[in-house]
Amino acid sequence: MIAGAIIIYPERYITSCLQGFLMWAECVLPSLFPFMVITLIMIKSGFADKASLPLKKVTGLFRLPPSAAVCFIISICSGYPAGSKCVLEFYEKGCLSSKDAKKLSVLCSTSGPLFIIGTVGVKMFGNKSAGWQILIAHFASVLLIALALALFSKKEEKPRLQREPVKGNLLYDTFYSAVISVAVAGGFIAFFAVTAQIMSDFDFLIVFEKFFAMFTDGQSAKAAALGLVEMTIGCRKLSAAQGGLSIPLAGFLITFGGVSILMQQLAYFSKAGVKTLYFIGVKILQATLCFLILLLIGA
Repeated sequence: MIAGAIIIYPERYITSCLQGFLMWAECVLPSLFPFMVITLIMIKSGFADKASLPLKKVTGLFRLPPSAAVCFIISICSGYPAGSKCVLEFYEKGCLSSKDAKKLSVLCSTSGPLFIIGTVGVKMFGNKSAGWQILIAHFASVLLIALALALFSKKEEKPRLQREPVKGNLLYDTFYSAVISVAVAGGFIAFFAVTAQIMSDFDFLIVFEKFFAMFTDGQSAKAAALGLVEMTIGCRKLSAAQGGLSIPLAGFLITFGGVSILMQQLAYFSKAGVKTLYFIGVKILQATLCFLILLLIGA
Protein backbone atom coordinates (compact mmCIF):
# COMPACT_ATOMS: atom_id res chain seq x y z
CA MET A 1 0.00 0.00 0.00
CA ILE A 2 2.74 2.43 0.98
CA ALA A 3 4.73 1.73 -2.20
CA GLY A 4 1.57 2.10 -4.31
CA ALA A 5 0.66 5.44 -2.72
CA ILE A 6 4.18 6.79 -3.35
CA ILE A 7 3.99 5.71 -7.01
CA ILE A 8 0.56 7.33 -7.51
CA TYR A 9 1.33 10.55 -5.60
CA PRO A 10 5.14 10.87 -5.69
CA GLU A 11 5.15 14.67 -5.38
CA ARG A 12 3.26 14.48 -2.06
CA TYR A 13 5.03 11.61 -0.33
CA ILE A 14 8.55 12.30 -1.55
CA THR A 15 8.11 15.72 0.04
CA SER A 16 6.99 14.03 3.28
CA CYS A 17 10.11 11.85 3.20
CA LEU A 18 12.33 14.89 2.69
CA GLN A 19 10.61 16.67 5.57
CA GLY A 20 11.29 13.65 7.75
CA PHE A 21 15.01 13.76 6.97
CA LEU A 22 15.08 17.53 7.54
CA MET A 23 13.47 17.09 10.96
CA TRP A 24 16.07 14.44 11.77
CA ALA A 25 18.92 16.73 10.69
CA GLU A 26 17.55 19.69 12.64
CA CYS A 27 16.05 18.08 15.74
CA VAL A 28 17.75 14.72 16.32
CA LEU A 29 21.25 14.69 14.85
CA PRO A 30 22.69 17.66 16.83
CA SER A 31 21.61 16.28 20.20
CA LEU A 32 21.86 12.54 19.62
CA PHE A 33 25.21 12.03 17.88
CA PRO A 34 27.57 13.72 20.41
CA PHE A 35 25.93 11.99 23.36
CA MET A 36 25.93 8.66 21.54
CA VAL A 37 29.69 8.93 21.04
CA ILE A 38 30.27 9.94 24.67
CA THR A 39 28.03 7.12 25.90
CA LEU A 40 29.79 4.42 23.91
CA ILE A 41 33.27 5.64 24.88
CA MET A 42 32.29 5.59 28.58
CA ILE A 43 30.80 2.11 28.40
CA LYS A 44 33.37 0.44 26.14
CA SER A 45 36.30 1.89 28.10
CA GLY A 46 34.89 0.73 31.43
CA PHE A 47 34.76 4.29 32.82
CA ALA A 48 30.96 4.19 33.18
CA ASP A 49 31.18 1.23 35.58
CA LYS A 50 33.44 3.17 37.95
CA ALA A 51 31.55 6.47 37.59
CA SER A 52 28.26 4.83 38.52
CA LEU A 53 29.41 3.38 41.86
CA PRO A 54 28.68 6.56 43.94
CA LEU A 55 25.06 6.38 42.74
CA LYS A 56 24.47 2.94 44.27
CA LYS A 57 22.04 4.22 46.94
CA VAL A 58 19.95 6.15 44.41
CA THR A 59 19.61 3.22 42.01
CA GLY A 60 18.79 1.03 44.98
CA LEU A 61 15.41 2.78 45.21
CA PHE A 62 14.58 1.27 41.84
CA ARG A 63 16.21 -2.05 42.85
CA LEU A 64 18.74 -1.63 40.08
CA PRO A 65 22.57 -1.79 39.88
CA PRO A 66 24.63 1.44 39.86
CA SER A 67 25.13 1.31 36.08
CA ALA A 68 21.40 2.07 35.72
CA ALA A 69 22.09 5.66 36.75
CA VAL A 70 24.44 6.17 33.81
CA CYS A 71 21.78 4.89 31.41
CA PHE A 72 19.17 7.24 32.85
CA ILE A 73 21.45 10.29 32.75
CA ILE A 74 22.35 9.58 29.14
CA SER A 75 18.66 9.15 28.32
CA ILE A 76 17.51 12.46 29.83
CA CYS A 77 20.46 14.40 28.40
CA SER A 78 20.35 13.07 24.85
CA GLY A 79 16.85 11.68 24.32
CA TYR A 80 15.47 8.87 22.18
CA PRO A 81 16.97 6.33 21.47
CA ALA A 82 20.25 6.90 23.35
CA GLY A 83 18.88 5.45 26.59
CA SER A 84 17.84 2.19 24.95
CA LYS A 85 21.21 1.90 23.21
CA CYS A 86 22.96 2.44 26.55
CA VAL A 87 20.87 -0.26 28.26
CA LEU A 88 21.74 -2.76 25.53
CA GLU A 89 25.45 -1.93 25.77
CA PHE A 90 25.46 -2.60 29.54
CA TYR A 91 23.36 -5.74 29.04
CA GLU A 92 25.80 -7.11 26.47
CA LYS A 93 28.70 -6.29 28.82
CA GLY A 94 27.02 -8.43 31.47
CA CYS A 95 26.40 -5.55 33.90
CA LEU A 96 22.60 -5.83 33.62
CA SER A 97 20.34 -8.87 33.74
CA SER A 98 17.24 -9.22 31.56
CA LYS A 99 15.11 -8.25 34.59
CA ASP A 100 17.24 -5.13 35.05
CA ALA A 101 16.80 -4.28 31.38
CA LYS A 102 13.03 -4.67 31.70
CA LYS A 103 12.88 -2.18 34.56
CA LEU A 104 15.32 0.16 32.86
CA SER A 105 13.40 0.11 29.58
CA VAL A 106 10.65 2.27 31.10
CA LEU A 107 13.08 4.48 33.01
CA CYS A 108 15.52 5.12 30.16
CA SER A 109 12.85 5.97 27.62
CA THR A 110 12.85 9.76 27.56
CA SER A 111 13.25 12.63 25.18
CA GLY A 112 15.90 15.26 25.88
CA PRO A 113 15.80 18.93 26.94
CA LEU A 114 17.30 20.18 23.67
CA PHE A 115 14.39 18.70 21.72
CA ILE A 116 11.60 19.48 24.19
CA ILE A 117 12.64 23.01 25.14
CA GLY A 118 14.53 24.09 22.02
CA THR A 119 12.62 22.40 19.22
CA VAL A 120 9.11 21.91 20.62
CA GLY A 121 8.94 24.83 23.04
CA VAL A 122 10.85 27.58 21.24
CA LYS A 123 10.75 26.64 17.54
CA MET A 124 7.32 25.02 17.34
CA PHE A 125 5.19 26.71 20.01
CA GLY A 126 7.25 29.90 20.23
CA ASN A 127 7.07 29.57 24.01
CA LYS A 128 10.07 28.51 26.07
CA SER A 129 8.01 28.14 29.24
CA ALA A 130 5.74 25.65 27.43
CA GLY A 131 8.85 23.61 26.68
CA TRP A 132 9.83 23.64 30.35
CA GLN A 133 6.35 22.56 31.39
CA ILE A 134 6.41 19.63 28.99
CA LEU A 135 9.94 18.67 30.10
CA ILE A 136 9.02 18.62 33.80
CA ALA A 137 5.80 16.68 33.21
CA HIS A 138 7.61 14.28 30.87
CA PHE A 139 10.41 13.43 33.31
CA ALA A 140 8.01 13.27 36.28
CA SER A 141 5.67 10.83 34.55
CA VAL A 142 8.52 8.56 33.46
CA LEU A 143 10.10 8.55 36.93
CA LEU A 144 6.88 8.03 38.88
CA ILE A 145 5.64 5.11 36.79
CA ALA A 146 9.10 3.49 36.73
CA LEU A 147 9.42 3.87 40.52
CA ALA A 148 5.95 2.42 41.10
CA LEU A 149 6.78 -0.61 38.96
CA ALA A 150 10.14 -1.05 40.68
CA LEU A 151 8.56 -1.06 44.16
CA PHE A 152 6.36 -4.00 43.19
CA SER A 153 9.18 -5.95 41.60
CA LYS A 154 11.46 -8.47 43.23
CA LYS A 155 15.03 -7.51 43.93
CA GLU A 156 17.52 -9.15 41.59
CA GLU A 157 19.82 -11.31 43.70
CA LYS A 158 21.88 -12.80 40.91
CA PRO A 159 25.33 -11.18 40.82
CA ARG A 160 26.15 -9.19 37.70
CA LEU A 161 29.17 -10.08 35.67
CA GLN A 162 31.74 -7.34 35.16
CA ARG A 163 33.54 -7.93 31.89
CA GLU A 164 36.79 -6.45 30.75
CA PRO A 165 36.69 -3.24 28.68
CA VAL A 166 36.54 -3.78 24.93
CA LYS A 167 39.95 -4.08 23.33
CA GLY A 168 40.89 -2.83 19.87
CA ASN A 169 40.44 0.52 18.17
CA LEU A 170 38.11 2.15 20.68
CA LEU A 171 37.56 5.43 18.79
CA TYR A 172 36.90 3.78 15.44
CA ASP A 173 34.49 1.22 16.91
CA THR A 174 32.72 3.94 18.88
CA PHE A 175 32.26 6.35 15.97
CA TYR A 176 31.22 3.57 13.62
CA SER A 177 28.56 2.35 16.04
CA ALA A 178 27.34 5.90 16.76
CA VAL A 179 27.10 6.85 13.08
CA ILE A 180 25.15 3.69 12.26
CA SER A 181 22.77 4.22 15.19
CA VAL A 182 22.08 7.86 14.34
CA ALA A 183 21.66 7.10 10.63
CA VAL A 184 19.17 4.34 11.44
CA ALA A 185 17.22 6.81 13.59
CA GLY A 186 17.02 9.13 10.57
CA GLY A 187 15.73 6.30 8.41
CA PHE A 188 13.01 5.50 10.95
CA ILE A 189 11.87 9.14 11.11
CA ALA A 190 11.75 9.59 7.32
CA PHE A 191 9.94 6.29 6.72
CA PHE A 192 7.30 6.88 9.38
CA ALA A 193 6.85 10.49 8.28
CA VAL A 194 5.70 9.11 4.93
CA THR A 195 3.70 6.33 6.58
CA ALA A 196 1.88 8.77 8.86
CA GLN A 197 0.88 10.99 5.94
CA ILE A 198 -0.35 8.04 3.87
CA MET A 199 -2.33 6.62 6.80
CA SER A 200 -3.94 10.02 7.37
CA ASP A 201 -4.75 10.56 3.69
CA PHE A 202 -6.42 7.15 3.40
CA ASP A 203 -8.31 7.51 6.73
CA PHE A 204 -6.48 4.71 8.53
CA LEU A 205 -6.15 7.01 11.54
CA ILE A 206 -9.82 7.99 11.62
CA VAL A 207 -10.51 6.01 14.83
CA PHE A 208 -7.75 7.86 16.68
CA GLU A 209 -8.84 11.18 15.21
CA LYS A 210 -12.37 10.64 16.52
CA PHE A 211 -11.01 9.63 19.92
CA PHE A 212 -8.93 12.80 20.26
CA ALA A 213 -11.82 14.87 18.86
CA MET A 214 -13.76 14.06 22.04
CA PHE A 215 -11.31 16.29 23.92
CA THR A 216 -10.17 18.90 21.42
CA ASP A 217 -10.84 20.51 18.02
CA GLY A 218 -10.64 18.60 14.74
CA GLN A 219 -7.30 20.03 13.58
CA SER A 220 -5.60 19.19 16.87
CA ALA A 221 -7.19 15.73 16.87
CA LYS A 222 -5.79 15.03 13.41
CA ALA A 223 -2.36 16.27 14.48
CA ALA A 224 -2.38 14.06 17.58
CA ALA A 225 -3.37 11.02 15.49
CA LEU A 226 -0.45 11.69 13.13
CA GLY A 227 1.82 11.96 16.14
CA LEU A 228 0.93 8.44 17.22
CA VAL A 229 2.85 7.30 14.13
CA GLU A 230 5.60 9.97 13.97
CA MET A 231 5.83 12.11 17.09
CA THR A 232 7.79 15.08 15.71
CA ILE A 233 5.29 15.68 12.91
CA GLY A 234 2.42 15.49 15.39
CA CYS A 235 4.02 18.07 17.69
CA ARG A 236 4.69 20.43 14.79
CA LYS A 237 1.08 20.23 13.59
CA LEU A 238 -0.24 20.64 17.15
CA SER A 239 1.76 23.86 17.48
CA ALA A 240 0.25 25.11 14.22
CA ALA A 241 -3.28 24.21 15.36
CA GLN A 242 -2.86 26.13 18.65
CA GLY A 243 -5.80 24.30 20.21
CA GLY A 244 -6.65 24.47 23.90
CA LEU A 245 -5.03 21.10 24.58
CA SER A 246 -2.09 21.42 22.19
CA ILE A 247 0.55 21.46 24.93
CA PRO A 248 -0.86 18.53 26.97
CA LEU A 249 -1.29 16.53 23.76
CA ALA A 250 2.29 17.34 22.74
CA GLY A 251 3.43 16.05 26.13
CA PHE A 252 1.43 12.87 25.57
CA LEU A 253 3.03 12.30 22.15
CA ILE A 254 6.56 13.04 23.34
CA THR A 255 6.23 10.65 26.28
CA PHE A 256 4.56 7.90 24.24
CA GLY A 257 7.03 8.41 21.39
CA GLY A 258 4.88 7.27 18.49
CA VAL A 259 5.43 4.13 16.42
CA SER A 260 8.66 5.50 14.93
CA ILE A 261 10.41 6.01 18.27
CA LEU A 262 8.89 2.91 19.86
CA MET A 263 10.34 0.79 17.06
CA GLN A 264 13.74 2.46 17.40
CA GLN A 265 13.85 1.67 21.11
CA LEU A 266 12.51 -1.85 20.78
CA ALA A 267 15.23 -2.58 18.23
CA TYR A 268 17.60 -2.34 21.21
CA PHE A 269 15.39 -3.40 24.14
CA SER A 270 14.14 -6.59 22.49
CA LYS A 271 17.74 -7.83 22.28
CA ALA A 272 17.89 -7.46 26.07
CA GLY A 273 14.74 -9.53 26.57
CA VAL A 274 12.19 -6.70 26.97
CA LYS A 275 8.69 -7.71 25.80
CA THR A 276 7.03 -5.45 23.23
CA LEU A 277 3.53 -5.39 24.75
CA TYR A 278 4.89 -4.67 28.24
CA PHE A 279 6.98 -1.77 27.00
CA ILE A 280 4.19 -0.21 24.92
CA GLY A 281 1.68 -0.64 27.77
CA VAL A 282 3.92 1.20 30.23
CA LYS A 283 4.60 3.96 27.69
CA ILE A 284 0.83 4.52 27.38
CA LEU A 285 0.60 4.85 31.18
CA GLN A 286 3.49 7.33 31.27
CA ALA A 287 2.06 9.35 28.39
CA THR A 288 -1.36 9.52 30.04
CA LEU A 289 0.17 10.69 33.31
CA CYS A 290 2.17 13.35 31.47
CA PHE A 291 -1.04 14.57 29.79
CA LEU A 292 -2.81 14.81 33.16
CA ILE A 293 0.11 16.64 34.81
CA LEU A 294 0.13 19.21 32.00
CA LEU A 295 -3.62 19.66 32.36
CA LEU A 296 -3.10 20.46 36.05
CA ILE A 297 -0.20 22.81 35.34
CA GLY A 298 -2.24 24.68 32.75
CA ALA A 299 -5.41 24.80 34.86
